[in-house]
Amino acid sequence: MDLQTWTWVLVGITFALYIGIAIWSRAGSTKEFYVAGGGVSPLANGLATAADWMSAASFISMAGIISFSGYDGSVYLMGWTGGYVLLALLLAPYLRKFGKFTVPDFIGDRYYSNVARTVAVFCALLVSFTYVAGQMRGVGLVFSRFLEVDINTGVIIGMIIVLFYAVLGGMKGITYTQVAQYCVLIFAFMVPAIFISIQMTGNPIPQLGFGGTDETGMYLLDKLDGLHRDLGFAEYTSGSKSTLDVFFITAALMVGTAGLPHVIVRFFTVKKVADARVSAGWALLFIAILYTTAPAIAVFSRTNMIETVHNVEYDQLPEWFGNWETTGLIAFEDKNGDGKVQYVGDESLNELTVDRDIMVLANPEIAKLPNWVIALVAAGGLAAALSTAAGLLLVISASVSHDLIKKMMKPDISEKGELVAARLSAVAAVCVAGYFGINPPDFVAATVALAFGLAAASFFPAIVLGIFSKRMNKEGAIAGMVVGILSMLFYMLKFKFDWFGGGTKEDWWFGISPEGFGTVAMISNFVVSMVISKFTPAPPKEVQEIVENIRIPSGAGEATH
Repeated sequence: MDLQTWTWVLVGITFALYIGIAIWSRAGSTKEFYVAGGGVSPLANGLATAADWMSAASFISMAGIISFSGYDGSVYLMGWTGGYVLLALLLAPYLRKFGKFTVPDFIGDRYYSNVARTVAVFCALLVSFTYVAGQMRGVGLVFSRFLEVDINTGVIIGMIIVLFYAVLGGMKGITYTQVAQYCVLIFAFMVPAIFISIQMTGNPIPQLGFGGTDETGMYLLDKLDGLHRDLGFAEYTSGSKSTLDVFFITAALMVGTAGLPHVIVRFFTVKKVADARVSAGWALLFIAILYTTAPAIAVFSRTNMIETVHNVEYDQLPEWFGNWETTGLIAFEDKNGDGKVQYVGDESLNELTVDRDIMVLANPEIAKLPNWVIALVAAGGLAAALSTAAGLLLVISASVSHDLIKKMMKPDISEKGELVAARLSAVAAVCVAGYFGINPPDFVAATVALAFGLAAASFFPAIVLGIFSKRMNKEGAIAGMVVGILSMLFYMLKFKFDWFGGGTKEDWWFGISPEGFGTVAMISNFVVSMVISKFTPAPPKEVQEIVENIRIPSGAGEATH
């Protein structure tokens, strides 16, 4: 079969599977819609958490950014992996014991304030919409190449699919859909990696292969370093970012992970606190499989791409180049008129423009793998993007229906009315997400990194202090969240979107990138929170008792409504 047929078959089968699961597990109550009834097994929750966590940024964009940035790209690996460990050990069990549906629910009750809840809802919506923009762009990328439609059309198709199973199934449907999506995405990620590792180094284990030697006996990383030097790029294994910026980006990604509402809510779906810990361990294992393979894919794809396009006559370029050229994500401009592709580090001489988000998707084509493997990667990319998009849309709908409508605007709303509100807000969220997918602020990984910065700046200090400090009060938490989120927003809008007079890389404060500024905003949040709480009244006695009780390592009841 040709590639187009294989793609339609594999994508069609996986989509039918997701929709079938959504129909089978559709939510019949608000508890099933928000936390899947609170009865998910640790293994299933571990699989679902891994799929929720490994978004289009992990599947499509992370290896791509490492393939272009080399050593500098390792900040994404360190930050995202370390952040999950931080979340699993430091926050998840305690939040599960608190027993609420959402992060704004925790903050509203812990800080005994609807103002705190409102600020948390605003932060949750901002983080989720920024994050989901990256997912929708990932969906559009896959559709534009493999189903040969416009990127915008691809985003709209993805919106319709997500809408169906997120709105119908809620968290219950999403959980079991994500179990299937993890199986699809990890199979799709590993199969081509194993094939190419054997092809390039003779080693079937990609994690070992990219540190191995090719058929000439040269180490693969030495070969790539040589190619980079010859073409005027920075050496692949050396970094150009300042140590300070590397530290701040890694820290922002770590603490941002621990504040991501769509990942935190996964720990409310299990029966008890012990299950939250076990499912966190399972998820870490499932995540590690992909994260240890991404650097290998980055090296394989970068080496193959350079060797197949540089100094090659344009009309003799391989078929994969033409396939991706039609999407507009790779382009050739013959600056010197010799008809050959010059791919070099000097921007004034470079004739090739490559969108880094295509590297994982194009990798099997560049390596001339069978059509079914190429189509499998397309299905995996869609699974990764759709699983996270669904989780984010649920956070958005729960923030609106549960935290705004039920908790503040209309406390006497019936369960049926709340379920309708949740589904309608999910529909609205999908439409907004689609807009951001069509008009994304940056490539997938960078867009997602900004969401992590926003989560670090807003939620992390409020959650940590809410769990570990009985003295932290509503005044401190509210002021800290407001200062943190506004400072991160200002920096992001100034240096990413050229607002407030714009700004260039040279103007970054202390050389800290927008992706790393979340750490600065988080520190300011901590400082403001603690200083203001010191000079304002202590929380009520019953709140202090709740905080004391959260930290007692015993079983907990079901999530409360």
